Amino acid sequence: MTVRLIPYLVMDGNAKEAIHFYEKALGAQVLFSQSFGEMPENPDFPLPAEAKDRVSHATIKVGESELMFSDTFPGQPHQSGNQVTICITTDDAEKAKQMFEALTDGGQVTMPLQETFFSPAYGTVTDKFGVNFQVFTEGRQ
Repeated sequence: MTVRLIPYLVMDGNAKEAIHFYEKALGAQVLFSQSFGEMPENPDFPLPAEAKDRVSHATIKVGESELMFSDTFPGQPHQSGNQVTICITTDDAEKAKQMFEALTDGGQVTMPLQETFFSPAYGTVTDKFGVNFQVFTEGRQ
């Protein structure tokens, strides 16, 4: 089992620009990048045409560290200063569930831990100290 804590930057439509900036400024290497337009369509959340180029998820590597990015989905609020979350990444869905449940104690769930098209167990929670966490399980289990 592995567990990593990765800073996750949520941008307001300028994630691509930030990624290019960090490539030049920090010598970053893009490991993964996907736009909202490349995701499977969800009829419950229709995607406006102007949002198709926004980044749904990206990972860059700077030295030995990783940094993750996404743009907000159109219509979601964004406030500078609150755009950094901690992404807890593990390869063990049971461990993800335990950590998620522990973080909900006195906190607020913003997305219940659930299977998604990109993860067998993913959810978001703000803990009792106001820290925003994403719990992400790698792979399909």
